[in-house]
Amino acid sequence: MSNTERPLSPHLSIYRWPITMTLSILHRVTGVAMTAGLVLLTAWLVNAAAGAAEYEQFAAAMSTLVGRLVLIGWSFSFFYHLANGIRHLVWDTGRGFEKHQANASAWLVIIAAVLITAGFWMVLS
Repeated sequence: MSNTERPLSPHLSIYRWPITMTLSILHRVTGVAMTAGLVLLTAWLVNAAAGAAEYEQFAAAMSTLVGRLVLIGWSFSFFYHLANGIRHLVWDTGRGFEKHQANASAWLVIIAAVLITAGFWMVLS
């Protein structure tokens, strides 16, 4: 007896992703992005130590559209990771575990990360 109307097991297409799950995944992704960004930071330091010509080449590469997007993504990763880390510090005190509180703090983390990143780049420009 086979019932073809039901899925064999729950699948991602059945469930709506809660914001808290999305933030958990994004926290891991931004941690990896920050680690990859350390390679970029190291390249910047090596080029700065190598001399003016090498540094100018690196600065020119980072001034392109792709370079700017990489730097903006790296700074968003930092600010997101920072805001979500503060959220976790609040959780460590035993507060914010109610569903509505967790959802509200999740949206606050996203909004804060976007606003701080935008403000950071407006100050730099």
